[in-house]
Amino acid sequence: MEISVASLALVVVLWWIWRIVEWVWLKPKKLESFLRRQGLVGTRYTPLVGDMKRNFSMLMEARSKPMKPTDDLISLVMPYSLLMLNTYGKTFFRWLGPIPSITIMDPQLINEVYNKVYEFPKTHTFPLVELITDGLANADGDKWSKHRKIINPAFHFEKIKNMVPTFHKCCSEVVCEWEKLVSDKGSSCEIDVWPWLVKLSGDVISHTAFGSSYKKGQRIFVLQEEQAKLIIQAIGKNHIPGYRYFPTKNNRRIKTIDREIQVILEGVISNREKARDVGEAPSDHDLLDLLLKSNSGQTKGNGLTTKEIIEECKLFYFAGQETTSVLVTWTMVLLSQHQDWQARAREEVMQVFGDKDPDAEGINHLKIMKMIIYEVLRLNPPVIQMNRAIHKEIRLGHLTLPAGVQVNVPTLLIHRDTKLWGDDAAEFKPERFKDGVSKATKNQACFLPFGWGPRMCIGQKFSLLEAKMALALILRRFSFELSPSYVHAPYQVITIHPHFGAPLILHKL
Repeated sequence: MEISVASLALVVVLWWIWRIVEWVWLKPKKLESFLRRQGLVGTRYTPLVGDMKRNFSMLMEARSKPMKPTDDLISLVMPYSLLMLNTYGKTFFRWLGPIPSITIMDPQLINEVYNKVYEFPKTHTFPLVELITDGLANADGDKWSKHRKIINPAFHFEKIKNMVPTFHKCCSEVVCEWEKLVSDKGSSCEIDVWPWLVKLSGDVISHTAFGSSYKKGQRIFVLQEEQAKLIIQAIGKNHIPGYRYFPTKNNRRIKTIDREIQVILEGVISNREKARDVGEAPSDHDLLDLLLKSNSGQTKGNGLTTKEIIEECKLFYFAGQETTSVLVTWTMVLLSQHQDWQARAREEVMQVFGDKDPDAEGINHLKIMKMIIYEVLRLNPPVIQMNRAIHKEIRLGHLTLPAGVQVNVPTLLIHRDTKLWGDDAAEFKPERFKDGVSKATKNQACFLPFGWGPRMCIGQKFSLLEAKMALALILRRFSFELSPSYVHAPYQVITIHPHFGAPLILHKL
């Protein structure tokens, strides 16, 4: 009996050793051999850590160096990808731990990957990120189709137009505060616009997502901001096996924040559903109400669970706040460097609105503003790269890719590719969009700030309308330029943040 138990234990131990060896060495080497036979080039596999340690080291080195506003963003936020591009060309593979990731920059291949949503599902390389952006963003297959169908009515443009007065109110409050600060100093004042714009977008999404419960939404905003920074720190140490499971102070705080957000949202949703049951739905029709209404119209078994609704609330809250704040901030920074475009944008705003409050119809006529925003999104996309998984052998162009690898679409590299955008690809030239995106891209999949294909970001109209409202009100009241104290240091916290803020000199008009 003792011998048989010992033998069983030995078998179990040997089985686990085999599985570990297969995961750490045999499978990666088999995949590497397969990719090289396809003619693909890339780095040699380093057991377990892959290229993640080298990538992290280069990021830290890049951040330690001073950077001018005119320097290329790629060298600061994607230095390892830039090195790989210069070494191997536009198609190569590197290692996310034991997983090979194939970078592609060919618009035809990108179009194929983004449109075949079932063949190229989302990756789950960094599970901690899903604490912030789970829900529609990470759903696949039939689950993604169901979530998209239920959520879509909440982001219909006619519904978003009804939120424009809220956009105007929140933006006006910030502009009025800036006017007071400038008036106190005379006619000009240095203001770090970054924290103000973060607060502005947080206020907007708090009101439009949760209506009368916006104060609860503001608390979520503070928690998610902290959580995002902690998660990025954890990802930086992902080359340490099992690091995300270690009971470190940061990891414990990440989980604590997630639990608090869950409790807040459960309470808000429960109270809203009770109000709806007794006919007391809010009159302002916020995003939560629109989502619950759409969900209640589904047949039994086809709707979202309370947990799924919570995840969707977390997602559109984080994405709505994050995308708009960075977009408006980088737009103001670039317009500070390009005073001619700032003047043209201001002149257009005055021509369209004069002294009237900006509205959705008028905002739609801001052609120069649209060109500027598209160029900012090209140079500073909200998400600098996207990854897709491969679960079964599949053809992609002339390549045959095996199950177990990933495909990487480096948005930032593509947006600055001189072969796609011309020799001036790194320069701020909004005129490239004067005839729209399709003409600027020659109908190729190479302008990807909100993704591409069926999975294109559902909230892009919301974000763009809010950003245009904010910029219209700001341009009408102020001219602005970079402050001498401005330090150009973009860094990635899910999206690209200004590490030391965005201090500008505002001049009252």
